[in-house]
Amino acid sequence: MALLIAVSGWDSESWTSRFEALLPGHDVRSHPETTGNPADIRYLLAWKPDGELLRSLTGLEVIFSLGAGVDHLLKHPDLPDVPIVRIVDPDLTMRMSEWVVLQVLLHHRKHRLYHAQQQQRLWKGHDQPAASAVRVGILGLGVLGADAATALARLGFQVAGWSRSPKAIPGIQSYSGTQGLEEMLQRTDILVNLLPLTGETTGLIDYKLLSRLSTDGRRHPNCDAPVLINAGRGGSQVETDIVRALDDGTLAACSLDVFEHEPLPAPAPLWTHPKAYVTPHIAADSDPESLSRYVAARIRAHEAGEGLINVVDRTAGY
Repeated sequence: MALLIAVSGWDSESWTSRFEALLPGHDVRSHPETTGNPADIRYLLAWKPDGELLRSLTGLEVIFSLGAGVDHLLKHPDLPDVPIVRIVDPDLTMRMSEWVVLQVLLHHRKHRLYHAQQQQRLWKGHDQPAASAVRVGILGLGVLGADAATALARLGFQVAGWSRSPKAIPGIQSYSGTQGLEEMLQRTDILVNLLPLTGETTGLIDYKLLSRLSTDGRRHPNCDAPVLINAGRGGSQVETDIVRALDDGTLAACSLDVFEHEPLPAPAPLWTHPKAYVTPHIAADSDPESLSRYVAARIRAHEAGEGLINVVDRTAGY
């Protein structure tokens, strides 16, 4: 059985050596270095593969998406009609929850204000609302969203989440559907986006949506709200609208890990905006060791006739 590793932007050689150790007896190749008949390839481990490669893999059985999202695959018109398996890995989930909790706490505990005071050698405390006074809303209650929501709830935040279909997560208020989205936005001080990129979520986070976030979070004189945090997909946000919202006070602040164009262009105002935190798409940076073990286990299970799990619903887009 041959598997091909096509991971744009990563060191394919290190991936190859891992899979050779994990799957002895398999023919492990990397793109574009190795040669051989493309029709022999049964498994594709991919991150942003090109269309020419996809067209050549006529014997493909399974595609593994080496990342949290699959929009990089679904956009290809030449995508083979074979199952696409998402990575659902505890390490990736924990990394995302770490980043989301960090960003919520940076805003909640006024990190930027105190950092500025440090530069001024200014010793001055400010009133601090309790976590229980702050309402966090999470867009997307899949594996990543549910874990982040649970972690924030443990810290005492009032956490709610929205998803296309109703979800039941202990301690988390759940909303769904169009009306549910409106209701959640109106009760949200800090909005976290962890939605996949689909036709429905593209451009979702625009000025109109941001304007529907709660403004009564300012009931405490030192409670900065609303705040936007996005570690989902860059295509879900309209960055000109986010900057507009920061400038006119519709948003108090934002933390963004994903962008419409990556890397974020140097002239982009978000780089230097005083109300923005910017990170370079590292919120749930994939650990090659953990991901390799996950994929190898799924391949062994498939070959043992156990079937595939975490298969993408192409109609839903995730």
